[in-house]
Amino acid sequence: MSKYRNKIIMVDDNKTNLSQGKSILSDYYETYPVTSAAKMFELLDNVSVDLILLDVMMPEMDGFEAIKKLKANDKFKNIPVIFLTSKDDKKSELDGFNLGAIDYVSKPFSAPVLLKRIENHLLLEKQREELIDWNENLQEKVEENTAKIIRLEGSLLSTIVELVEFRDSNTGGHIHRTQRYLESLIEKMQELGIYEEELKQRDLNVLIPASQLHDVGKIAISDAILNKPGKLSTEEFEIMKRHPTIGVEILEGIRKNVGNSDFLYYASIFAGTHQEKWDGTGYPLRLRGKEIPLEGRLMAIGDVYDALISKRPYKEPIAHEEACKTIIEGSGTHFDPILVDVFEHVSDKFKEIAEEYNN
Repeated sequence: MSKYRNKIIMVDDNKTNLSQGKSILSDYYETYPVTSAAKMFELLDNVSVDLILLDVMMPEMDGFEAIKKLKANDKFKNIPVIFLTSKDDKKSELDGFNLGAIDYVSKPFSAPVLLKRIENHLLLEKQREELIDWNENLQEKVEENTAKIIRLEGSLLSTIVELVEFRDSNTGGHIHRTQRYLESLIEKMQELGIYEEELKQRDLNVLIPASQLHDVGKIAISDAILNKPGKLSTEEFEIMKRHPTIGVEILEGIRKNVGNSDFLYYASIFAGTHQEKWDGTGYPLRLRGKEIPLEGRLMAIGDVYDALISKRPYKEPIAHEEACKTIIEGSGTHFDPILVDVFEHVSDKFKEIAEEYNN
């Protein structure tokens, strides 16, 4: 029996783009190139597809109109849509995400990028469907299905983490390092009895892995900003500052589909609050002091430390000692002073973690 090949519709009024796209995809997927949104809907009446690559700028019916029509139809609304665009317009990209697009791919195509994006999104969609299916059957085989859901969540986590790091090529290893930093801070807090009651109220076996999704909102930030070889402009930084809010929206959307989940609950807190500052000058909510959940206060230290010691297109890494000095000087302004004291106890452990990943 032949292996199932996912079916993809590619919609573009430019026949050269269609030819190039089909050449890239045909070895891996059943590919249906069409030159207009109208022809796409004709095809959808006869073929069940797994993903749509949809050009934004087309005559008669553009990509935005087409996705509105798709999402309004119960038969087609769950088909993932990736927009194809040659236009560098951040507002248009955000509009597309608000309408239900899952990603943008720039033209002319990079074959490895196009294939990787499609592979990741098809895997995410498959796992989302599996999670929903298992959730509906929990009452029949609670223990068996719960174990499978845990494995699926782990797989979903791995896929999303891979997708985030693939999008942001400048922060390789950041997600895994920050989880290790978080572990070391929490271990020392438990040893010293710091925020003891707050820690007791949390399932740390779920909370710590959930921290890996703190940057999931970067999925919706364009490549031009994520991988810009230089400092961001004020306008670009304002777009980047949306990633905590977008991250919460993504995770809350998943929660609506799969039901209540401590894992997704903690992940949403990490995503939404890791850029807040103790003095209220952070974003997106400008929370102050202990208004910031413990998850956000902890991640702020690991996130900043890792950014300081890592190379970026716009800066060179600084030494561990300088990074520690910056964290300590941020006590009471950027960071929770009590947690900075804990950081001083484990700063050597942070250095070991960073060196382990660098090696």
